[in-house]
Amino acid sequence: MPYENILVEKKMPIGYITINRPKVLNALNVKTVLELVAAFEEMANDDDVRVVILTGSGEKSFVAGADIKEFQNLSPDGARQYAMRGQKLLNLIERLGKPVIAAINGYALGGGCEIAMACTIRIASENARIGQPEVGLGLIPGYGGTQRLPRLVGKGRAYEMILTGQHIDAARAEQIGLVNKVVPQASLKEECEKIAKAIAKQAPLAIRYCLEAVDRGLNGSLDDGLALEADLFGLVFGSEDVKEGVSAFLEKRKPGFKGK
Repeated sequence: MPYENILVEKKMPIGYITINRPKVLNALNVKTVLELVAAFEEMANDDDVRVVILTGSGEKSFVAGADIKEFQNLSPDGARQYAMRGQKLLNLIERLGKPVIAAINGYALGGGCEIAMACTIRIASENARIGQPEVGLGLIPGYGGTQRLPRLVGKGRAYEMILTGQHIDAARAEQIGLVNKVVPQASLKEECEKIAKAIAKQAPLAIRYCLEAVDRGLNGSLDDGLALEADLFGLVFGSEDVKEGVSAFLEKRKPGFKGK
């Protein structure tokens, strides 16, 4: 489908989604959120896409937050619906069944920080600035920031970022585990593609079940997580990919995984 605010490209096995509103630093408005939902659903349904890279256009901003103009006439119920719409998108990204790599190429503030946190892996350029500045507007994070940030960096550091509204630089984000790696701006796409290609070589079903085991397991007890892991370990053993992977290992050749 044609998109107005995002760019979608596929260079198999990698899908690329770029938020393309550089004049407003790629701020998220309702139309952009809806287009992102459609684009990620498209990627989820394309078996040839193994990994998705998400970024923002230009060299200044990944996503600088929500488009504040849309807040002016929101009622309390409208605001709740606004938050739930964004949460639906981020849940889709987190539960896509395929890894999503955030290429954080600048500002990742408010909704930008939140959308990055929903991704599987986060790679930041050296000029990245990350934060949850909503309290400065009298608001709280609404796209999952109060929930995902403490899960990633711990309660105390999450409180500090959320309650002060201050931005942190890329080096600090890497230090506290908010991003996986920091690279020069010129190397950002190359680094993300390097990781994406390494993942794409693996068995698609195994990747999907690894994502499910980690994401669902973190929301329960250790015993529940171990039981889930055992269930998925047994489930994947019924796949053709396991037979191919074991045979290839014993025959000392590269496997040809088909995701079946």
